[in-house]
Amino acid sequence: MPEQNKPNTPSSDLPPIDAPAGSAGPNYEPFPKLHSHESPWAQTQRIVGARVRALSDRILRRLTQRTLKIGVSARIFHPEAGAKGLRSKTLQYLEESIAQWVMSRDVMVFMIPTVNNKSMLHPSNIRLRDYAKHLDGLVLQGGADVSPQTYSETATRPEWSGDRARDMYELELLHEFVEAGKPVLGICRGCQLINVAFGGTLYQDIASDVPTAIKHVSDLYDSHYHVIQFPKGSVLGSLFPAKPEALVNSIHHQAVKDLGRDLVVEAVSGRDNIVEAVRYRKARFVMGLQWHPEFHRGGSAELLDCTPILDDFLAAARETRF
Repeated sequence: MPEQNKPNTPSSDLPPIDAPAGSAGPNYEPFPKLHSHESPWAQTQRIVGARVRALSDRILRRLTQRTLKIGVSARIFHPEAGAKGLRSKTLQYLEESIAQWVMSRDVMVFMIPTVNNKSMLHPSNIRLRDYAKHLDGLVLQGGADVSPQTYSETATRPEWSGDRARDMYELELLHEFVEAGKPVLGICRGCQLINVAFGGTLYQDIASDVPTAIKHVSDLYDSHYHVIQFPKGSVLGSLFPAKPEALVNSIHHQAVKDLGRDLVVEAVSGRDNIVEAVRYRKARFVMGLQWHPEFHRGGSAELLDCTPILDDFLAAARETRF
C-alpha cells in the first residue's frame, strides 16, 4: 500500500503507551507513563510493580466474589443388629432444614463424611484436615447425645450413652477447623460438643440433674419454646440490641454443666439459668447455640430471627480467605 494511503492508526489494536485509561475498552490496562529522567532499571521496576498490583487486585476481587463453601458435619445412622439391606449399612446424612438455612444466604453447603484410611474396601489418604483446608467454615448439626464417656463419665441410664463414634469424628473435625482459623457454629448437640471439646461436662438429663429446671424438651419437638436472655456484654446480645430476651425452640434433654476452658456464656434460659449458648473467646467465631435456629422462620415476629448470627458466622468465613 502506498505510504500516503495507509490509515492513520497504530499498527496494533492497542493505544499508545500514554493513552488515557479506558480508551481501548474495559480490559485495557495502560503501562505507566515512562519518564525520561528515570533509569531503565527504575522504569522496569515501576512497570513490573504496576502489573503486580493490577494482578493482586484481580485476585482479590475473585476471592471476595467467590461463593462461600460451608461444611456441615454428618449425622450417623449405625447398623441395627440383625438388620438386612440398607439398614445393615452405616448411613451418614444431612437434615434438610440446616442445609436450607445456611444456603438461604447464597452459600454452598457440603456434608463432610467420616474418613477411614484403614477401610478394607476403599482406603483413602483424604483426612478431615483436608476439608478444613478447602472449606470456609463448619456447622456442627444436632442429633444424638454426646457420650458421657467422651467427658470421662459413665452413663447413668443406658439410653443416655450417646454416640461415641460420632463424638470422635466431630471432635477431630472441630479441632481441624479451629486450627485452620475457620469459623465453627455448633447447633444443639454441636453446642454441647464444643463445651466438651474444651474440657467441659454436661448434665446427662436436665430433668434428673436439675429438678428445679423448666421443661427443655417435649413431644411438641420444634414447637416447644422458652425464653432466653443475653448476659450483659455478650456478643449475641450485641447482635440483638433491641432484644434483651428472646423466644427460641427447645429440643434438648442434655445441657452444659461445667463450662469448658476459654468459653464464655452467651445466653441462658430465662427462668432456670441453663446455658443456651457458648463462645470460644480465643477465636474470631466459634459459637454453640443450644436451640435450632434453622427451625425459626426468617423475619418471624415471635421466634428469634437468627439471620444476624448466620451473617456473623459467614462474615468470619469470608475473613479467613485472607
